[in-house]
Amino acid sequence: MTLLSSWQPFRDLAPLQERMNRIFDDFLANAGAGNGELQLSSFSPATDIYEDDEHVTLSVEVPGLSEKDINITLEGNTLTVTGERKLKKEDNREKFHRVERFYGTFSRSFTLPNTIDPNSIQASYEHGVLQLQMAKRAEAKPKQIKVAVGQKQLSAKAA
Repeated sequence: MTLLSSWQPFRDLAPLQERMNRIFDDFLANAGAGNGELQLSSFSPATDIYEDDEHVTLSVEVPGLSEKDINITLEGNTLTVTGERKLKKEDNREKFHRVERFYGTFSRSFTLPNTIDPNSIQASYEHGVLQLQMAKRAEAKPKQIKVAVGQKQLSAKAA
């Protein structure tokens, strides 16, 4: 059986554009690194966001940082994660052949949906991954409604 669907030529362009932007941003950030010059700039750590019935979780990759290098703020419904990866002072920069890791500051901001309880945010950091777990409000959680079998149908009374 053959299925017909409408052709949407621009549907896949947005993710492609995001990938191309990231490639050019990475290239331009490292443009001076090939000539022996160490580049300090800002970077954007990779983040996964997933949810289940009870929570929304953000996992932010920030290897090489300690928990004191990370700052998490909540202002209104905007959650911001900032930090800085510093190059160790005892490293001899003249001996580097290649520098591919990013050093410098980062900042990621996320707009939280109204279904999140802002007082429930918990942060943990292990093996270079920062996890922010946010509980959903009670009214946002799925509810199970039982179906009564064999009972009369409820009718609305006219006012």
